[in-house]
Amino acid sequence: MLRVGDIDSKRMLIRVELGKGRKDRHAMLSPQLLSLLRAWWLQCRSRGWLFPGQDWLRPITVRQLNRVCHMAAEAAGLGSWVTPHTLRHSFATHLLENDIDVRVIQVLLGHAKLDTTARYTHVATNVLRTVLSPLDRLTLPTEGPPA
Repeated sequence: MLRVGDIDSKRMLIRVELGKGRKDRHAMLSPQLLSLLRAWWLQCRSRGWLFPGQDWLRPITVRQLNRVCHMAAEAAGLGSWVTPHTLRHSFATHLLENDIDVRVIQVLLGHAKLDTTARYTHVATNVLRTVLSPLDRLTLPTEGPPA
């Protein structure tokens, strides 16, 4: 869970401690997210956890996080099948569909092996449609056969 001090607005990074796979890593921090997090912090004024649980000395629990995610998905008309992992998967898929190199996505997701990241490529069908075949790059002669 995130502490207020995990937000590094100078380097535009979020320190993720014991994230998926119980690994520490840095995640990208978009300017829009930074703005939202600042607005949230102005409301909660927490000195510890950025998203405190019912007990302000402890972070929000995984169960509470899943419940909030389901509620937000329902409010957006997406259904309750959306989970935090679905958001992670969508993040990777959208990056692939926007031509971000799979090795960059590997680093952003904190995967040790490229094979793990490659699982996301089967979903990125929009990318497949835009790939130009090497055959289409060939120029065919426009004149008739040689005499």
